[in-house]
Amino acid sequence: MSITQNVLLAKERIAAAAMAAGRDPGEIRLLAATKMNGPDAIREAIAAGVDICGENRVQEYISKAEVNAYGSCPVHFIGHLQKNKVKYLVGKVGLIHSVDSVALMEAVSRRAEALGQVQDILLEVNIGGEAQKSGVAVEDLPALLSAAGNYGGLRVKGLMAIPPAETVPGENVRYFRRMHELFVDNRRKKYDNVLMTELSMGMSEDYQEAVRWGATIVRLGTALFGPRNTMQEASSRGNIGRAEKADETL
Repeated sequence: MSITQNVLLAKERIAAAAMAAGRDPGEIRLLAATKMNGPDAIREAIAAGVDICGENRVQEYISKAEVNAYGSCPVHFIGHLQKNKVKYLVGKVGLIHSVDSVALMEAVSRRAEALGQVQDILLEVNIGGEAQKSGVAVEDLPALLSAAGNYGGLRVKGLMAIPPAETVPGENVRYFRRMHELFVDNRRKKYDNVLMTELSMGMSEDYQEAVRWGATIVRLGTALFGPRNTMQEASSRGNIGRAEKADETL
């Protein structure tokens, strides 16, 4: 199937999952995870109706932005973010999904304030408690939400999670359920600089279940663009040129 067909199918499945859960399909946005995909593929996905583009790597975002790959489509940053790369994203992407520490929060706020802006972020939760993954531990989330009030250059819009890879279909439901509980519970509380309107969870293998459990943004890569391969990766890496070199000095 083409990228266009894949996007249309994903949107149909999102709508069906939303209606099955008694939700308005218009509440859910489809984010195209564009890692290792070139400008032409991105433009096709946008033309087919994706709502957002999401990049995992700062250097890829820079390279693609330089050739106007995203057009007028909103761009979010969805990958692990280092403090020394914050300056390349703040004020340029609509939402950073992966803030998981006070130190990173401070770096984002400081850069945004220098630009006279407020940067929207999500707090990434390590919902599976996996040692190899980034994200704030569930038990430390309240303290991080409270800390948001100290940083006027940012606004916490909600939560993001990447559950463990499924080995059995439907296995991640428990993580989606827990994320929804955290989302609803913390939405009831009053934190400064926290709106709690977005829940970013669900990827190509499990996005329909994520929608059923309250996701407002689902992040799809292979479901839209097909499996990545070494030739595709080499081509994408070759395209980032100057941005890759610049990134080495960050």
